[in-house]
Amino acid sequence: MQLDLEQRRRVGPMVSAAWIVTAVFALSNSPTPLYVRWQREIGFSAGTLTVIFATYILGLLLSLVVSGQLADRIGRKPVLIPGVAIAIVACLLFLNASSVGVLLLARLLTGIAVGVVVSAGMAAVVDLGGPERHRQASLIASVSMVLGAGLGPLLAGSLAQWTSAPIVPIFTVELVMLVVALAVACVLRIPRPQRRTSARKLEPLPRRHILFGVAVFAPGITGTSFVLSLGPSLLSKLLDVNSPLIAGGTACVMFLAATGCQFAVARLQVRSILLLGSLSTLLAMAVLMTAVQTATAALVVLAAVLAGVGQGLGQLGGLTLIGTHVSANRRAEANSLMNIGGYIPAGALPVATGYVINAIGLSAGATAFAVVLAVAAVLGGVVVRSVSRY
Repeated sequence: MQLDLEQRRRVGPMVSAAWIVTAVFALSNSPTPLYVRWQREIGFSAGTLTVIFATYILGLLLSLVVSGQLADRIGRKPVLIPGVAIAIVACLLFLNASSVGVLLLARLLTGIAVGVVVSAGMAAVVDLGGPERHRQASLIASVSMVLGAGLGPLLAGSLAQWTSAPIVPIFTVELVMLVVALAVACVLRIPRPQRRTSARKLEPLPRRHILFGVAVFAPGITGTSFVLSLGPSLLSKLLDVNSPLIAGGTACVMFLAATGCQFAVARLQVRSILLLGSLSTLLAMAVLMTAVQTATAALVVLAAVLAGVGQGLGQLGGLTLIGTHVSANRRAEANSLMNIGGYIPAGALPVATGYVINAIGLSAGATAFAVVLAVAAVLGGVVVRSVSRY
């Protein structure tokens, strides 16, 4: 009875820490339905659009390089609070974006903030769960990320559909969410990792566990990055679907699928979860190629849903391996490494595809992207398949 009471007491702090992750990720994807609008009002190409998106990836990668190790050394909270404050600054920039330069800076700062919550924030959720709830805490951490990633574009797409000037209300709501997240980060009691007294006393980082997660997570998140960066252009230019609500709704459904699938497979072995993630990403690319060739908007949505499942399962599998096999004083660093492995292709491939589209057209460029990612998904499945058990 006492144990059950103690376990219930841990849920509240875990959910509170998860809210910080959700709020920052909502900001990260809120611009998705607005890109076509900014592209029309400011005037820039598909290549520039993918560069704006990739600037976010650049900020995220730069943040991941330092935030994970820093959070393991000085604690999660001293890293989280500045990270959320940076997200608030980025939100204010989006409120006043009138040039490509402002959009680039806003996206860069958003990436930095996301890098902080991916490493320190998600590690904090697992830490607050305690050693006996690593799988449940890993699920909550993973769901908080994809839930925020889906709520952001849904909010933005809905307001852009029904108001003529959606920028202010969208980012005002985001600002309120972030201010609440900052308050939570300030008052939340997060246990500090065990102090590192000597480099020799550190447990070795089990990189093979991180590699298995990256093998599936990287193709999955690259697929969702394509939907976020070029999906609205694909719907608008190739399929003549111009509704921001559909663009935002597609991104939302994608991440809701990534959320729901994690609950559905929570009791499976990690190896099975990862294999299903690879299969889903492969199917997503097959459907995307069919959608492009047949100019069918519904198939674009289906491809997005399958890509979301691929990312969600790869993320859950990778975080579960980290939560169960990596010590607390290296957990944020391991989170950073897994996300670096995922976000490098997630930034590079959509940018390359944007410029390929400028050269050979939207249909051919999207098809080329789908072929490359399908091969990556197969290779990821082969890597995981080689593992005898997990």
